[in-house]
Parts: sequence; C-alpha cells; structure tokens
Amino acid sequence: MAPHGEVESPYAWWRLTAALLLSTLGGVGTWSVVVVLPTVQAEFGVARGDASLPYTLTMILFGLGGILMGRLSDRFGIMIPVIAGTLALGLGYLVAGSSVGIGQFTLVQGLLIGVGSSATFAPLLADTSHWFTRRRGIAVAIFASGYFLAGAIWPPIVQHYIETVGWREAYFGIGLFCLATMLPMVLALWRKPPTHETVVAGSIASARVERPLGLSPNALLALLAVAGFACCTAMAMPQVHLVAYCADLGYGPARGAQMLSLMLACGVVSRLTFGWICDRIGGLRTLLLGSGLQCVALLLFLPFDGLVSLYLISALFGLFQGGIVPSYAIIVREYFSQKEAGARVATIITATLFGMAFGGWMSGAIFDLTGSYKVAFMNGILWNLLNLAIAGWMLWRSGLRRARA
Repeated sequence: MAPHGEVESPYAWWRLTAALLLSTLGGVGTWSVVVVLPTVQAEFGVARGDASLPYTLTMILFGLGGILMGRLSDRFGIMIPVIAGTLALGLGYLVAGSSVGIGQFTLVQGLLIGVGSSATFAPLLADTSHWFTRRRGIAVAIFASGYFLAGAIWPPIVQHYIETVGWREAYFGIGLFCLATMLPMVLALWRKPPTHETVVAGSIASARVERPLGLSPNALLALLAVAGFACCTAMAMPQVHLVAYCADLGYGPARGAQMLSLMLACGVVSRLTFGWICDRIGGLRTLLLGSGLQCVALLLFLPFDGLVSLYLISALFGLFQGGIVPSYAIIVREYFSQKEAGARVATIITATLFGMAFGGWMSGAIFDLTGSYKVAFMNGILWNLLNLAIAGWMLWRSGLRRARA
C-alpha cells in the first residue's frame, strides 16, 4: 500500500471524494442559470437570445476563471483558488438575487458566479489527475461526474424554489448554502500532490516527446481546443434550452427541468463507464466513441418531440456524451508532462466552456430568427461532425506514428 499522501493511497481516494463533493456543490453556478432562464426572460421582458446571455457570460468566465484558478493552484496549491472561488460564488448569488435588470444580472452571473464556480472544476480536475496513475481514467471520470451530479441534483431543487418562493429568494438561499457547506470541505485538500511522470497505458509517447502526433505541443493543444469547442457547441443545444424547449412544446418548464435532471443523472453513469473504458483504450479512442454517440443522440431530437420520446432521448443523450470532456484531460496527460497539466487542461476545458457558451447563445439566436429549435439542433449536429473529424484525424495520426515506431 502506498504511504499516506501518495498516489493511489487511501488519502488520494479521500481527497477525490472531497473534490467530487466540491464540484457537485460548486456546479450549481452553471445550472441554476439554465433553469431560471424562462423566469428571468419574463420578468425583465427580453428576447430569448438576450435571456441566454447570462448563461453565455457565465460559461465564458467559468472558462477564463479556470485558467486563472489553475495558475493560482500551480503556484500556491489548490486550497487558495477553491477558497477564493467559494467566496465569490456565495457573494454572487446574494448580489444576483437583487438584480434590477438583465444587464446587472448577466454581469454578476458571469463575474462572480461563473468565476467562482470555475475553481471547482478545471483546477480540481488537473489536481485529481496527479494523485492517480493506473486508475487515472476512472479517477478523473469520478471527479468529472460531479458536474453532471450538479446538473442532476440542482435543476429540480432550483425549479421547486423558483415556483414556491421566487427566483430571487432561491438565489439568496443558494448563496448561503454554498458558503456554509463548501468552505469546511476545502480543508481536505491541504496536501500538495506528489511529483511523478508516467505514461498512460496505450500512449505512444512519453511526457517528454517534443512533437506529439508529429505536431508541436502548442499546435496539438490548439487542435484539441478546437475539438473541445466544437463538441460542446453541439452539446449546449439540449443542455441549455431543454427547459425552454419543453415550455414551447406545451409540456411546461417543470417537465424540462425533470428531463435535464434525467439527462445529467445518466451523464454520471456515462462518465464512470467511459472512465473505465478510457483506462483500457486511451483518451483519443474514448473521445471518438463519445463524440460519435453524441451525434446519434442529437439526430434523434429532429424527428421525435413527444413527451415520452423526449424523456428517452434525454436519457440517451446523457449516456452518450458524458465521456467526452474527461477524455481531454486524459489526452493531455498522455502527451504532455505533469508540470504542464494544470495550464493545458484548463485551456482545453476553457475551450469546451466557450463552446457551451457560444452554443447556448447561438441556439437562442437561431430560435429568435426561425421560431423553432429544429434548425438549432441541425446546427449542433454540424459542429459535432467537426469534432468527429478532428478526433478521427488525431487517432489516424496516432496509429500512423505507432506503425512507424
């Protein structure tokens, strides 16, 4: 058994548990704004595209905040950014609940809630990868499932309190709850990760290879960022607009919140399953598999819009797309050194979040132009095909270089 505080040790698993809980609680920042979208739109009297802007800014600053928090964690350890993020998150909900217009709500949602939530995802994702070697895929998947757990748990809770006490009071309650629960959990993260360099099973290059896949490190990072942006632009359509879509179809926002919760609960299963798969086939193959299945689920939204059909497709979408984002972290660990992991993982995660932000706004804008979400689903499918093309090309390059070696 590894000594206390080392990789694969009992402490590593305890630390993973604390990180998972922090991610689940902190993830409320990206999901409450989805549920509150129809209510905010009605109260402030704005179009669907304008009502989507708070989500867009939240995801943009969630991504940029992740890079900032990742650099802080590389320099000072993970506790400092998580504490700062928790304080910003709690304050953000208290201030957002007092907003007098869509502009103020958007700024607070992004600058405080988005940046605050970012400390509980990308930096902790990179930190988790340092504590595991043989089981890195499943460990990263367990942690990354916190984002979907947040999506499964928070939307029905937020919707309940919006209907019973109002969205402003719901925001006040979320802020106080996050401060009271998250700050004590940060104490579990006080140890610094051990230093080690390993190669994930199935990788064709060590962490010190100067030209992974025959590309410069920055070129590969840029390609992964484009892939991440594309897959999450596609992913955003159902995740961001499912509640509004159900309301437009006459099923009501509560049904949409239930479907979103089901989708993300299935996403937890998906992430764990794909984590197990990733330990066996590697990050690139996992990315290709997840992206292909996500495209299939998006196609199913086009011909089917019945209530039962939407529940089933929402579940399938969650089961199919959950392994995509964690696979990027594994690819980074396969082709880059440990000392670069924090910044590079955060950069790719930021690209995925920009994709979510862009996809969420674009879907709303397309709806405003066409009066229907059908074209928005088709737009998502096209972005998904771009991701598939990039993942397939990288896997082909990997096989080609392995054959030459």
